[in-house]
Amino acid sequence: MKPQRKIFCYESETPWTEMAPGLKRQILGYDNQIMVVKMVAEKGAAAPTHSHFHAQSTFVASGKFEFTVNGRTEVVGPGDGIYVEPNAVHGFVCLEPGVIVDNFSPMREDFV
Repeated sequence: MKPQRKIFCYESETPWTEMAPGLKRQILGYDNQIMVVKMVAEKGAAAPTHSHFHAQSTFVASGKFEFTVNGRTEVVGPGDGIYVEPNAVHGFVCLEPGVIVDNFSPMREDFV
């Protein structure tokens, strides 16, 4: 995979990908080792439980989300973070419209 080498990624110039009803993502930057992805969710949108070999760190910029990681469920809101170890089963339901920022290591080749 050829890494993206942009220094600045502008929201107005970066395409969105619809992931599921009420859930879309925008890739903000990546190379082979790391990827930053912004996700916008409407109330009721969900990321079904899944797993991947990437480590994931998530920052909740706005809204309220019910996250489940390896069977543990918590409600998180603005300023909160979630760490998902590689291969952990995880997902979320959006309780209040919001934005989360995911960081993946290594980058998610399946996203590009």
